[in-house]
This record gives sequence, structure tokens and C-alpha cells, in this order.
Amino acid sequence: MATQTLTQQNFDEIVTDNDIVLVDFWADWCGPCKRFAPTFEASAQKHPDVVHGKVDTEAERGLASAANIRSIPTIMGFREGILVFAQPGALPPAALEDIITRIKALDMDEVRQKIAEQQQ
Repeated sequence: MATQTLTQQNFDEIVTDNDIVLVDFWADWCGPCKRFAPTFEASAQKHPDVVHGKVDTEAERGLASAANIRSIPTIMGFREGILVFAQPGALPPAALEDIITRIKALDMDEVRQKIAEQQQ
């Protein structure tokens, strides 16, 4: 599956309507972003069950601000609409693969319980 362009208009829907979503916050002027792009594209092809979305931080400044993006690239992982991973910096293929494996292995009932405990 190819990567999807995420915008202010479709971000929430894509994140909440899909089990696992990885988001690459990037910009055209960013060298590390350009070097990471083939790794992200290859991951999208390898994992058709995981939505791989890209947010152009220049075109979607409001979305980048709402996501508290301070440096790019930043990778975020969502599972069942919940942010479960966020890290700035380009990742090597093995590290990205490890993140996907870990996200898939999460016990989401346990994650929701921890969130509820933190909110009390």
C-alpha cells in the first residue's frame, strides 16, 4: 500500500478509522526527511495492514502545531486512535520495523487502563 497524504481535513478520520497508523511529519527542505522517505515507503509496501501517512509540515502548519512537532522528521504511531509512539529523527529500517512489531503487540486494554489511571 502506498503512503497517504494526511491533512487537517482527513487526519482525525484516518487515525480513528484504522487500527494502526504511522505518521511521518516531514518537510521538502529537510535533508533527513528526504533520506527517510524511502524507508517509510518500503515499510508501507511491507505492511499493507498499517496505514502509513505523511504530513507536510509546511503545508499543514496547524496540524504540525497541534501535534506539537518541534523537529522533523518526527514519527508518530497510533493504535485504535491512541497515540502510542512519538519520536523525532529519521529511523533506520530495522528500528522502524521494531516499532511496528511493538505497536502490533500492544495490549490495548492495558493501554486504555493506564490512560484512565493517569487521568484520575
